[in-house]
Amino acid sequence: MLKVIEAAPGREVLELNYPLVAEFLTRFIAEELEWRGYSRAVVANSGGVDSATTIALAVRALGPQNVFTVFMPHAISRPESAEHARLVAEYYGTPYEVVDITPMVEGYAAQTPGITPRRLGNVMARARTIVGFDKGEQYHALHLGTGNKTERLFGYYTWHDVADTGPIAPLGDLYKTQVWGLAEYLGVPEVVRGKPPTADLEAGQTDESDLGISYRRADVILEHYLKGYPDAYIVGLGYTEAEVARVKSLVNKTHWKRHLPTNAVVSTTAIHEFYLRPLDFRLG
Repeated sequence: MLKVIEAAPGREVLELNYPLVAEFLTRFIAEELEWRGYSRAVVANSGGVDSATTIALAVRALGPQNVFTVFMPHAISRPESAEHARLVAEYYGTPYEVVDITPMVEGYAAQTPGITPRRLGNVMARARTIVGFDKGEQYHALHLGTGNKTERLFGYYTWHDVADTGPIAPLGDLYKTQVWGLAEYLGVPEVVRGKPPTADLEAGQTDESDLGISYRRADVILEHYLKGYPDAYIVGLGYTEAEVARVKSLVNKTHWKRHLPTNAVVSTTAIHEFYLRPLDFRLG
């Protein structure tokens, strides 16, 4: 299904059969929720392309009335984030709620003299996790993750944040480039999918400025690196040695973030090491 289309440097994409991917992910959401005993979902609606694409898929799978979208701004959040979050909810016809996390976050910050903007951003991200799971409890709905493959491979997210902690992650095996392609197929408003990606946790922050490389270039490097192509081959595709080194460094130093906590194994029944219930194989 996946092929590399080579064009001018910086314009390469990893193309997918997006109608097929959309159909598969729609079924994935419906079946995974049903298996867990749910028919409704909660999605943290940030106004960005990842959450919008997740909402679009969830609506296809469950119906708009069963997808609860929650926008969770902080005082520093960009005005367009609120505008785009509401636009997405109205476009897909989902219930929409605003929960201002400023009092939660600033209540902690007031007790923590000298807290840095980066630390404050991490508190924001984890405060949203609290709200996302609580809203799931309120609506008897399962919280869906919105993280994509590029961010996960780069470790570019706050560990245990609202995008990372959903029991189901529909976009978890899609590079950012592919999320954009799927979003276009699903009809996500262009103003949402066309803007520079940002976690919106610090003033003026953008993903690509933090990462030091564009998503479109990074994704092609990632795909070749993960499949074992040597650096010289990737450089030969039109990428610099510095870009390849940057991608490899981000992947290699964040491997721990892509796993559950590491257990000290002292028995032959260690969870996820030796012991799996029949339920984990979906038997019986």
